[in-house]
Amino acid sequence: MGTPSDHAPLAERVEELLAGVGPLGIVTAGDPVLRRGAVPYDGQLDPALFSRFVEALRLTMRAAPGVGLAAPQVGVGLRIAVIEDPAPVPEDVRLARGRVPLPFRVLVNPAYAPAGDARAAFFEGCLSVPGYQAVVARPAAVRLTGEDEHGRALDEVVTGWPARIVQHETDHLDGVLYLDRAETRSLSSHQAAAERWAQPTPEAAARALGFELP
Repeated sequence: MGTPSDHAPLAERVEELLAGVGPLGIVTAGDPVLRRGAVPYDGQLDPALFSRFVEALRLTMRAAPGVGLAAPQVGVGLRIAVIEDPAPVPEDVRLARGRVPLPFRVLVNPAYAPAGDARAAFFEGCLSVPGYQAVVARPAAVRLTGEDEHGRALDEVVTGWPARIVQHETDHLDGVLYLDRAETRSLSSHQAAAERWAQPTPEAAARALGFELP
């Protein structure tokens, strides 16, 4: 555990953020906070402040809208993230991507490791890299460890689109953006992705843009 003086600057930063009204501002690529590994959470925020911060992350994620948000994305370098996906997609997309509804969850000090050799590649976007998407090949299933907001241990296998969300948000806590793992030739504006590459899988994009899929 850190000392109270170690905790004070982070707590003060969060208090300042929460003093505003409405969703928090989302930090975009180029800000160093997105490239630094976040500090493990070990009680830097008192329980009431922690709960308020988690609720602010949820409000901000939903308002964006997005399916996940990590603390560094609002300028706070703590290993905390929230995820949620109502998965309002057509049936063919659901089947191809394994995109099933993901209830709201809080991840504290999460880590992941591949669960098997299978990989899946799909377009991803990021609230901290607005306006663009790119194809990222990731493990199709991962073992998620960490804690929930109540300090209860997490140790489970996550598959499909929820596994992608877990990886994306945990990467943020390690200073990694999805573009670091992306097929750079797949990079597309949101408009181009919607007009050309809205198919359930990225095979057509791979052929036209010249990149390989796993």
